[in-house]
Amino acid sequence: MITDKQQGILAIISANVIFGLNTPVTKSLMSHWMTPIGYTTSRMLFGTLAFWLIGLFLKKEKVAGKDMVVMLVGGLLGFLGTQFLFSQSLRYTTPVVFSLLMALTPVTVLLISAVFLKESVTGRKVLGILLSVFGACLIIISSYHHAEKGSDNSLGILFAILCVLCYSGYLVLTRKISGKYHSVTIAKWMFAFSALLVLPFSFSELHTQRIYSQEATILAISLLSFALLFSTTLAFFLMPVGLKRLEASTVSIFMNLQPLVASVVAIAIGQDMFSWNKPLATLFVLGGVFLVTTKKPAAKNE
Repeated sequence: MITDKQQGILAIISANVIFGLNTPVTKSLMSHWMTPIGYTTSRMLFGTLAFWLIGLFLKKEKVAGKDMVVMLVGGLLGFLGTQFLFSQSLRYTTPVVFSLLMALTPVTVLLISAVFLKESVTGRKVLGILLSVFGACLIIISSYHHAEKGSDNSLGILFAILCVLCYSGYLVLTRKISGKYHSVTIAKWMFAFSALLVLPFSFSELHTQRIYSQEATILAISLLSFALLFSTTLAFFLMPVGLKRLEASTVSIFMNLQPLVASVVAIAIGQDMFSWNKPLATLFVLGGVFLVTTKKPAAKNE
């Protein structure tokens, strides 16, 4: 019989593989079928519908007024802002560059917590920050060297950095309420707020999306279906399963699967090229993240 820990590991691995696969999927959608605002709006509307329907079968939770404000801002940062910047970035840069920069999220969370929450930063974590930043610099330099002529890679990198900041702010802001309410309660309100905020600016653009026209192919519909059903919905169920059964440091380590999966798939299908500095940059970034997200083992008594 599978244990609770094994269930948690399976859930976390599955969720992070889904998130990793969704990066090249989104790149394909941005390249041929959708605009960032159309893609973001589609995900917000689908997420709202899915989680409110699921919520009908669960015990209703009353959300305090101050927590509702946190969910509003959290939805703006972590759902609407992050997803829009995610799709905007992939219009201009490659899945490998984006996913490796997003791997810096735990480092950014640490820095935000240190500045605004006055959390202590140990020497081990400072070393981790420096290693990750060095790895990010290698990624950026490499991306400029291999960028196609006429491409706006710098804009893609800017959107990726803003996406990291947005998502990190969301994680810090919603840290307390994430343990206070059911994940479906949080998701349904954040998706609803996000959909209401984006609709006035995007509703008129939805019908212009190529994927919603007669030009849409089975492949295009399959890609969007994956983004909606798996990345927008299923992964949100799997993450809480893992978070309840595993330590935070273990969860953080498995999150490193995202850039690895995204990079391997993107290179395999021709969305990026392999070069020696990509694995090197990955080692620096993920090594730094490991130092930031794990504690130094306690010395054993002789």
